[in-house]
Amino acid sequence: MNTNSTTLTHTDMRLNIYCQSFELIFFLLCVSECRGQISVTQSPSTAAQPGETVKISCKTSTDVFNDGSDDYLAWYLQKPGEAPKLLIYDANTLQSGTPSRFSGSGSNSGTDFTLTISGVQTEDAGHYYCQKWYKNLGQSESQ
Repeated sequence: MNTNSTTLTHTDMRLNIYCQSFELIFFLLCVSECRGQISVTQSPSTAAQPGETVKISCKTSTDVFNDGSDDYLAWYLQKPGEAPKLLIYDANTLQSGTPSRFSGSGSNSGTDFTLTISGVQTEDAGHYYCQKWYKNLGQSESQ
């Protein structure tokens, strides 16, 4: 993951939210079944002023829920020096403790997803990641 720091310009209170475009490729050993590789692409960096609405897009190379499996799409926020924090799972379900200004859209049967922050705040600065998870193998087995 990119370790570049997120910047906040104090003079104009502009909030820079860095969304790293990346590919997550994860190979799993065959336990109950073999999983292939997918790619996940996000929108580029964006800047917003506090109070504005921010939309971050995520596109997967295959349907998240494509064969009756228990795959799903999750969103994370990582702040400098901290581990990623789960914000949203199942494409649009808020993790406990996630502020209501965050919302997810898109269907687990599709490839296009959006994270929306309504009324962004300065503490929302950081790196945002979308990730496809395979639930049947547990949270540690992600793609």
